[in-house]
Amino acid sequence: MRGRGLVIGVAVVLVGLAAGAAYVTRDASPPWEHEPALTVADALGGKDGGAEGYTRAFEPRELHFPEDHGPHPGFRTEWWYWTGNLSTADGRDFGYQLTLFRSALASEEKERASAWGTRQVYMGHLALSDIGGGRFHATERFSRGALGLAGSRAEPFRVWLEDWSAEATGDGALPMRLTARGEGMSLSLVLEAGKPPVLQGDRGLSQKGPEPGNASYYYSLTRMPTRGQVTVEGRAYEVTGQSWMDREWSTSALGEDLVGWDWFSLQLSDGSELMYYQLRRRDGTADTFSAGTLVPALGEPVRLSREDVRLEVLATWKSPRSGTTYPARWRLAVPSRGLTLDIRPALADQELPVSVRYWEGSARLSGTHAGQPVRGRGYVELTGYGDAPQRER
Repeated sequence: MRGRGLVIGVAVVLVGLAAGAAYVTRDASPPWEHEPALTVADALGGKDGGAEGYTRAFEPRELHFPEDHGPHPGFRTEWWYWTGNLSTADGRDFGYQLTLFRSALASEEKERASAWGTRQVYMGHLALSDIGGGRFHATERFSRGALGLAGSRAEPFRVWLEDWSAEATGDGALPMRLTARGEGMSLSLVLEAGKPPVLQGDRGLSQKGPEPGNASYYYSLTRMPTRGQVTVEGRAYEVTGQSWMDREWSTSALGEDLVGWDWFSLQLSDGSELMYYQLRRRDGTADTFSAGTLVPALGEPVRLSREDVRLEVLATWKSPRSGTTYPARWRLAVPSRGLTLDIRPALADQELPVSVRYWEGSARLSGTHAGQPVRGRGYVELTGYGDAPQRER
């Protein structure tokens, strides 16, 4: 599971309906002067979240590529999610996040007289962490899936939101090119296939709660060699590095007792990767359905349960704008695999104050794995911290 798409996908629907606009673009580069439109609980409250008429994920099914890189319109929400860490030849570091969401306004298509009529709304988030320059930039965008403004297809692979896009550079879906721009920043990157897709959960079925159908289909591309260009405040930088792609589609809701999650995607120097998400309950404990995957350099991925992972917060950071306090350093351990990591944000301030405010940013890590020292880079996402009173952790 990468649960963030559920929250923000529903946010697309609510904001799109409220605005009634063809599209909205909002730049979130500092200073920010607006409040988020929704909380995590607002976006996903309720037992079924209005799932009637949509397809549900009840059991594992065989995934097919490139078809499953493309859209799944029978499901209410889906998302294409890329994060990565990049560097110039002289060592200037950047992190990036590009997210494209599709959310259905209704479970069945109805004939509409207007060319603007559609049951699909798309939203995008673009963020660039200029680690060398010590600045964070973020932009949010919405558009109807009509008149070519936004859409998605499997062959040839393409998903787009106005002039933001991810598309195949040849046959199939890989390699793919990401292109997006916002005020004071842009990126144009080519992502190679790297490792094969990792099926999260039970053969790609990621269970989100005890109820049947409260699940998603979810896979990841955990180490994609990346090259291209990022531009910050008018200056272009040639970069290389590694990206991570998450792909998920769902018609499920966040459980009533959950307030958010801490999500980690980590790429280690020994060629292994780790994904782990910890769902947080209202009483501050980790939910039973917290889970993850350890991907070795060679061999089959290893599923991780909540009991397999120890996550400890070592420091916090308080946003000067929202007043929200977030975790800001962690010790993550998988004792059965001899893995212990110290994880730190590459920049303290990587908070996105968009429709659902959350913190997501580049991170650095060090530790040991199977008795050997490791280092690495990754991304961390923190949601729900500004939606409820803070408690001692």
